[in-house]
Amino acid sequence: MANHHPRPVVTTAPSAPPGCSTSSESFTPPSPRSDADLLRSLRRLARDLSAAADTPAPFLRAALASISRRAKLLAAAFDDLPAAGEEEAEGLLPRSASLCLREVLLVLQRFKAVAAGCASRSRVRLLLQCDEVEEEVRELHQELATLLDLLPVAELGLADDVADLLALASRQCRRFAPEAEAERALKARVLALIQEIEREIVPERERLAQILLEVGVHDAASCGDEIDRLEREIGDRVSEKWTAAMIALVGLLRYAKCVLFSATPRPSASGSSTKPDNEVNDDGEPPAPPPDFRCPISLDLMRDPVVVASGQTYDRESIARWFDAGKSTCPKTGQVLLALELVPNKALKNLIAKWCRENGVAAMMDGGETGKKIEAAQAVAPNNKAAQEAARMTASFLVRKLSSAVSFASYPDAASRVVHEIRLLSKLGSDSRAFVGEAGAVPLLVPLLHSDDAALQLNAVTALLNLSILEANKKRVMHADGGVDALCHVMSAGATWRAKENAAATVLSLAAVHAYRRRLGRNNSILEKLVDLVRAGPTTTKKDALAALLALAGERENIGRLVDAGVAQVALSAVGEEETAAAVLAALAKRGGAEAIVGVDGAVARLVAEMRRGTEWARENAAAALVLLCRRLGAQAVTRVMAVPSVEWAIWELMGTGTDRARRKAASLGRICRRWAAASAADGERGNGCPVSPSVVPPAMMAS
Repeated sequence: MANHHPRPVVTTAPSAPPGCSTSSESFTPPSPRSDADLLRSLRRLARDLSAAADTPAPFLRAALASISRRAKLLAAAFDDLPAAGEEEAEGLLPRSASLCLREVLLVLQRFKAVAAGCASRSRVRLLLQCDEVEEEVRELHQELATLLDLLPVAELGLADDVADLLALASRQCRRFAPEAEAERALKARVLALIQEIEREIVPERERLAQILLEVGVHDAASCGDEIDRLEREIGDRVSEKWTAAMIALVGLLRYAKCVLFSATPRPSASGSSTKPDNEVNDDGEPPAPPPDFRCPISLDLMRDPVVVASGQTYDRESIARWFDAGKSTCPKTGQVLLALELVPNKALKNLIAKWCRENGVAAMMDGGETGKKIEAAQAVAPNNKAAQEAARMTASFLVRKLSSAVSFASYPDAASRVVHEIRLLSKLGSDSRAFVGEAGAVPLLVPLLHSDDAALQLNAVTALLNLSILEANKKRVMHADGGVDALCHVMSAGATWRAKENAAATVLSLAAVHAYRRRLGRNNSILEKLVDLVRAGPTTTKKDALAALLALAGERENIGRLVDAGVAQVALSAVGEEETAAAVLAALAKRGGAEAIVGVDGAVARLVAEMRRGTEWARENAAAALVLLCRRLGAQAVTRVMAVPSVEWAIWELMGTGTDRARRKAASLGRICRRWAAASAADGERGNGCPVSPSVVPPAMMAS
């Protein structure tokens, strides 16, 4: 230890050792401008460190407590250093002392970075990296001891007792030897648990509870928080060395959350235990996002908010589509933008993410930069044997628990929490969906769709929706006794609009299979309930119901029943509100429903208006529907199209600003209109010798 030498003077702290990404690897402390600044920084930092002995987990306390004790000695010594008074320039301290104290400040700043990094990490990751953290703390102790030995105490004119404090701090730093036996033993037990799960050995409940208690996970809240932190750290790739273990531990914590902390519902203040934490309000509906969190264009919750040159904030996807359409104005203010750069609104994004976590909304986790990182981390899980086996164990446990609850007819009290956990597990990927389906969850979930409990019904139908994404589970839902009828029941008599919406989304998912699309199309009750949701539902429910109708309209044999159910009328009523409505009309017109569309009063005028004012997708589908109507019905449709005063300008605008498909459809519609005008003029000349003047057509439409 006597061979240590002081480091050369630097202006930034060096990076932390690999694996300690949250300590000092990105830390760049400012250099004090004067000796007075230096002394103030030293005193303030020493006081801060003297109180920084706590950790989020019951380990590494000895290492961080040592930092606190050294800081207390230094704080007492620094208080006796020369006071700045009114002099703020250099020269307050001897040159050698100033240089040495600046190096001391850097070491203390790195100590603070280590403490902050430990506080921000997940408990499990902190345990996995405890050796690296302790080694970093040991090296910093040695550096501090060397610097204190080199400090020219005599030149500073310090009192003997102050010099003794500095000497004591130096000796204690040199004697520091971290005792990590307990941490290493706990770490070995955690890694051994992962290896057992890889061998498909179900961990003993008491042993698992004891290990988690030592880690600092003792209830559902701390377990959920640990899972969230681990997933974010995996997505951020903070430690490649421990990524596999962290992924495995996420699966283990999910299993523990179900087995140890969620076996029975936790009672609420009112005595009811049917409401999942932060998932739904008292009426079963998730809370509506604040207006400032919604995109002014889409009116949906923003996933990636960005600021444009006018100072307004939009969701990146929505404003990018606006600019891609050739527009250079601010949608909200109409101001012409001199620059189209998009600046991320990180502060608002963090607020939205916090609101989503607190209210059980998955928008920020399922999309945006953070969501993509978590999805990337989950994509690695299929190659992680321990994570797979933990998910399989979790699915088996939950399904057994649900079976027990249902068999004793004790739900919603006993089943609510279990169904909620199944819902969460079924969101995590195809493997988890397969495990839940194979364990037999679908037949147990279907009867719960008839529950009078709003939260239980919502969780059950959402779990079925998540499961139905997997092909094998679509078959399980379609062949479950009363499965389709249960979905009809929720769409017609569901306790909440969200439950009805998710039932419609489940129909959409099932309709992805050709055979099931036909079977669902033959069920008049399904069609009627979807039409009712479009007619009376709120925006999000209407959107999912229209998407389901669009999927069913992909089968020609369903068109007649869709027309009889009134799909043409409700789709036309939704034009201008939901972009999917125009796509439904185009699908109907393509496969035999053209007459039903034209038979609705104002149908053609609505489609022409959508060509001008709708979203990009709605505009191209409105044009496609009009082209199909004209081709299927001939003059009956073309005369109505030409009777709309603004049709020529709508075609002209779409040809100039629409998508490639929209431009092609607009060009086709323009040719149809020109031919009709030419034919009408020829007929007029043959009839009475006077040509019939066609509508005025812009030059762009007259081009061949």
